[in-house]
Amino acid sequence: MTLPFTPRPSQERILRYTSGRLGIAAVPGAGKTHILSALAAKIIQDGRLDDDQEVLIVTLVNSAVDNFETRIKRFFDNPLRVLYKYRVRTLHGLAHDIVREKPARVGLEERFSIMDEREAGFIRKESVNAWLANHSFDDYLDPALDHSKRDWVKRQQLPDLLDSLALAFIRSSKDRLLTPESLRAKLDQSPAPLPLAEFGYSIYADYQRALAYRGAVDFDDLIRLALTLLETDEEYRARLGYRYPFILEDEAQDSSQTQQRILSLLSGQNGNWVRVGDPNQAIFETFTTAKPELLRDFIAENPHEDMPESGRSQPSILAAANRLIDWVMTSHPDPEARTALSVPRIVPVPPGDPQQNPPDDPGAIKFISTKYTPEQELDAVVKSVKGYVDSFADSPV
Repeated sequence: MTLPFTPRPSQERILRYTSGRLGIAAVPGAGKTHILSALAAKIIQDGRLDDDQEVLIVTLVNSAVDNFETRIKRFFDNPLRVLYKYRVRTLHGLAHDIVREKPARVGLEERFSIMDEREAGFIRKESVNAWLANHSFDDYLDPALDHSKRDWVKRQQLPDLLDSLALAFIRSSKDRLLTPESLRAKLDQSPAPLPLAEFGYSIYADYQRALAYRGAVDFDDLIRLALTLLETDEEYRARLGYRYPFILEDEAQDSSQTQQRILSLLSGQNGNWVRVGDPNQAIFETFTTAKPELLRDFIAENPHEDMPESGRSQPSILAAANRLIDWVMTSHPDPEARTALSVPRIVPVPPGDPQQNPPDDPGAIKFISTKYTPEQELDAVVKSVKGYVDSFADSPV
């Protein structure tokens, strides 16, 4: 395939991929979306697909789906050549595709509905408020709080905090394939009381009953049921494996255990599965079941490449980022935190690259030593961004 761009050295190595598993650690600005799109186009143009096969690209968010589709089409003079030769899906979209073909096998009606996140949040909050009306959380509040402050926390902060806790509990349970019933059995066997787990179970059970009453599933259920279907229907799994002989996974650092298991089953033990991500940039880890260590382990256990070149930042910023990586890996005071970051270190792009690094300006880097509360930090970021935008007020857009 003749490329319409000159790939960077690491990108060129990745485009030589032909088969098997490949893990790719890509730094911010390495061009991973661009190179995955090019790899998908190359697989298609090289004739490695039968007429009824597609390259499956799995990405994180819906906006990335459109981005991939647009980029892949640019590699073809005639868009009809690529028609039905690739499929771009978020994990939720892929799970829906899988379950939709055989809903009865996982206990769903033929026309099952999917609960959107807004309505799911409303149901969950109702359950939390009902629980709070009959239970006390005073033992978890700071005893130093005066009466008025304590009352304010209970009215204003506690419901939202418990809702966040319930959401994390439900998602984590579903990622581990734990139903309310199986969770109840585990709690009954616990030798010690687990009040927070009991709270989580109570909300989870109420939430699932509400979904069942509506004949609906949520997005996490879709993923769980898709995995169940693949694990229990060997013929269906083989058929999907044939349909998608190449799987390209974007943003793999935000993959969960369930997502990894689904893609592993689809690709098969010796299948063609390329995983690309930045192990140091798990932006969804805080509020989803994402586990960056899954990508790190995959890279360590399989053939792998690094994409270290980035033209996004000036050299001094790259040096500061690399220094942080080195410090965390070797000198962090908590030994368990030393695996939080990993190589590759970021390097500038080579001469002639269309996205050259900005000129070096060490004085533009400012370290803020103020210890902010979350609210103060948010306010400081907003003010900083506003000041930056205002500085370009007279510039044409």
